[in-house]
Amino acid sequence: MSTLSLAVRDSSTMLRRNLLHARRYPSLTLNLLLTPVMLLLLFVYIFGDVMSAGMGGGGADRSAYIAYLVPGILLMTIGGTTVGTAVSVSMDMSEGVIARFRTMPIHRPSVLIGHVVGSVLQCVMSVILVGAVGVAIGFRSTDATALEWLAAFALLVVFAMALTWIAVGMGLISPNAEAASNNALPLVFLPLISSTFVPVDAMPGWFQPIAEYQPFTPAIETLRGLLLGTEIGHNGWLAVAWCLGLAVLGYFWSKSVFDRDPN
Repeated sequence: MSTLSLAVRDSSTMLRRNLLHARRYPSLTLNLLLTPVMLLLLFVYIFGDVMSAGMGGGGADRSAYIAYLVPGILLMTIGGTTVGTAVSVSMDMSEGVIARFRTMPIHRPSVLIGHVVGSVLQCVMSVILVGAVGVAIGFRSTDATALEWLAAFALLVVFAMALTWIAVGMGLISPNAEAASNNALPLVFLPLISSTFVPVDAMPGWFQPIAEYQPFTPAIETLRGLLLGTEIGHNGWLAVAWCLGLAVLGYFWSKSVFDRDPN
């Protein structure tokens, strides 16, 4: 069997293993999915009138703010879902199953690839579920073309892959699941200080560069541009640069830690 065939076979096996784990223990995914859904409902139905009025949408019409909010919540969903990946990787490392895999004649990177592909699939499913909630409460994207929808989907997948590699690295360096959850908190915190809820221009002047050039804001603004027809500007190439940079960094970081001799 060729090296490529061995890699594909073992990666598929590890992917199936991780999907089975996710199906048998759905509580972690559901808990992480609950946060963006609750924030979406909270900011639409509790703060929606105030936020809409502040953005010029009129206090009686929440539709403009719903359209603004949903793309940000979709990216927040990805950040939250990848926290589960860090926890899952850490559990594998601490429970000794990785040590057993090291003694078996398998393609070593397949263990990480299984986690990454499984996490990306879970991110896509989570985004679809949160997106369905957004549509149910009034989100519409009537002006987006089929090509723009495809580009938006591709952005979500690539962003999910980039954050997943970072989450895998966080899981590998964590001694236990609790530490992995804490180490991955920036993936949940960064969307809160991005343009998810309010435009960057509405933030204090000293804070605007922090919000504007972190990974989430360019991706959110690019997604809004694709789905809502707003101006993308420099956010498009910034989003691509962040995705590629995080993916490369996460891959080499994870590979370096995983290949380290445990003894």
